[in-house]
Amino acid sequence: MDRHYDVIVIGAGAAGLTAGIYLARARMRTLIVDHGTVGGQMILTYQVANYPGVENASGAEIVATMRRQAESFGARVLAHSEVQRIDLAGDVKTVEVEDEGTFTATAVILATGGVPRMLGLPSEAAFKGRGISFCATCDGDFFEGKDIVVIGGGNSALEEAVSLTKYATSVTVVHEFDHFQAQPWAVDEARANPKIRFLMEQDVREFVGGESLEAVVVAHKRTGEITRIPAEGAFLFIGYVPNTAWLKDHVALNGRGEIVTDESLRTDVAGVFAAGDARAKRYRQITTAVADGTIAALAAVEHVASRAKGAGEKPAGKEPAASPITSSEASPAAPGKARDHSRLLRLPRARASRASVS
Repeated sequence: MDRHYDVIVIGAGAAGLTAGIYLARARMRTLIVDHGTVGGQMILTYQVANYPGVENASGAEIVATMRRQAESFGARVLAHSEVQRIDLAGDVKTVEVEDEGTFTATAVILATGGVPRMLGLPSEAAFKGRGISFCATCDGDFFEGKDIVVIGGGNSALEEAVSLTKYATSVTVVHEFDHFQAQPWAVDEARANPKIRFLMEQDVREFVGGESLEAVVVAHKRTGEITRIPAEGAFLFIGYVPNTAWLKDHVALNGRGEIVTDESLRTDVAGVFAAGDARAKRYRQITTAVADGTIAALAAVEHVASRAKGAGEKPAGKEPAASPITSSEASPAAPGKARDHSRLLRLPRARASRASVS
C-alpha cells in the first residue's frame, strides 16, 4: 500500500472528487479521504437540473460518475475513514487515518464541506432521529402518508418540500421571513403544489411529542400568536456551517469559520489548498465546488512540480486574495504563539447533507 502521495484530498464531495479527477489525470499520486459517504451534500440531492451538460440527474448519479472518473485515472478513494491527526507544517504533510495508518504528501487540499445548521433548541436534539431529519432523500419514505413540516426558505428547503410531497399527506413550510431567499422558479414550483402550505414570519419555539415527534410549535414574529402544527416529521433546511472547527490551529479561518484562500485557493500554509463550501466565498453551488476543485488541483500540481525542482512557493497572504473575505479577517494563531500543526483531530461524524443547488 502506498504511504506517500503527491496530493491528499480531505473530503470527497463535488470539490474533492473534481480535484481528484484533475490530479490523477495529471499523473499525480492522489489519495482522497472522507469521513462519510463519498459525495457529501451532493449525493443527497434528489434532482439536479442545472448542471451544465446534464439535463437531469440525481446527485447520486453525478457522484457515481465523478468517482469512477477519479478512480479510472488512478486516484485512491477512502470512504468512512476518519482523519485523526494532521501535520501541515513543513514540506511533507502528514495525515493519519483511522484503521488505515499514516500517509504523507507534498500537498493537501481541504475540501471538508459543511454540516447542517441547527436551530439550537433543546427539543431539537431530543427528537433528532425521532422525527427530525436533515435529509429528505434519506428519510422521506419513512413519512409515507404523514404530515410533515419543512423549516427554511431557500432553494434546498423548497425543492425538498416538493420532493417530500411524494410521500407526505401534507407539507407545511415554516419560514422566519415574509419572503423567500429561494430562486423564483423554486418558489413557483412549491406554490403550485397543492400539498404544500406556507407559514411565514414564524419562529420555531419547540418540538413536542412522546417517543417520537407529534407537533411543531411556532410563534408569529410580529404578533406573537402561537400555532401548534401537527406533524410526525420535521425537516430542517436552514443552511450549513463549514466543517472546519478542527482546522482552526492549522490554517487561517475568518470570523465565520471559513478557510481563507487567495485566488489560487492557497491557504496561509504553503502546500495547503482549500476548495468547496469550507472556504470563504459568496456562492455555494455544485458548479462552484467543481470550479474550486479544478483550481485547487491545478495549483497543487504546480506546487508539487515546484517542490520537485527545489523551488519554493509563497503561501496565501503574500498577495491579495480574490475572495470578498480578506485575509485580515482570518483568525490564525495568536501573535507570538506558534500554531500547533500536529494537534489531534476528530472530525464530526455527521450525516451527509444536501448539496447547494439552485
